[in-house]
Amino acid sequence: MKWNDALKDYQHYLKIERGLSINSIENYTYDIKKLITYVESNSIEASPIKINNDTVKAFIYATSKSLNPRSQARLISGLRNFFDYLIFENYRETNPLDLIESPKIRRKLPDTLSVEDIDLLIKTIDLSYQYQGINLGERNRAIMETLYSCGLRVSELVNLKISDLFFDEGFIKVTGKGDKQRFVPISESTQKYISIWREIRNHIEVQPESKDVLFLNYKGKKLTRAMVFTIIKRLVEKSGLNKNVSPHTFRHSFATHLLENGADLRAIQMMLGHESITTTEIYMHVDRSHLSEVLNKYHPRK
Repeated sequence: MKWNDALKDYQHYLKIERGLSINSIENYTYDIKKLITYVESNSIEASPIKINNDTVKAFIYATSKSLNPRSQARLISGLRNFFDYLIFENYRETNPLDLIESPKIRRKLPDTLSVEDIDLLIKTIDLSYQYQGINLGERNRAIMETLYSCGLRVSELVNLKISDLFFDEGFIKVTGKGDKQRFVPISESTQKYISIWREIRNHIEVQPESKDVLFLNYKGKKLTRAMVFTIIKRLVEKSGLNKNVSPHTFRHSFATHLLENGADLRAIQMMLGHESITTTEIYMHVDRSHLSEVLNKYHPRK
């Protein structure tokens, strides 16, 4: 079996069996492509079936010199998953990474905003801001409210469709990683801000490919992820808030505030669209005083 054939088979498996998006597949196979380049550029006679631990170890050593521990761990994990797939398909009997340990890494907890911080950022929005005759201030408020109210990823936000809005039922349909869909509750106030934007949107000449897309730019095209980052960056600068804020900060703040106010971790997991509850727990960096309050409130023998 040749490297490119093994890579294509693995990509097909990730797409069909795992249901991953194109971006996720690219992330999963990025380091495998680097391994292929390393083998070929060094004229190493090693197919994906025959490559051994020493060759893989030499590649990891050569590649990871400039990488931090987290990136090294991602490199090793990505390669290990690839060779596990080859074992699963009976191409190999052993994984050349079995004896290679990942570096110990500290869990990096995302930044969070207080409710006051979020209020400040939203109040900073110039609701009268227009460009090419289109009121983008109202759009920006609807974006910020939706990010925080529903805990969306930025990719989920920019791909949100009008047909995904079920305001009568109080939910929106969100398409997450691997095209997996979930229903997320949406507050009446956020519904109101989205409705205001939709009235403005009706006066935009929408491009055919974006007819059902909720958030548009002034040209009638779907917003890019980069544009959402830019909107938030400008608001942070204008507000004078001395914090590192990205779209994901709103998602993390959404989850953290829910937990701090007594929400069930399982319910938060479902709203965030996490496959594993362990992933949700990473977001929940609550202080010890809150955990003590939970214990004192709910434990029968406090």
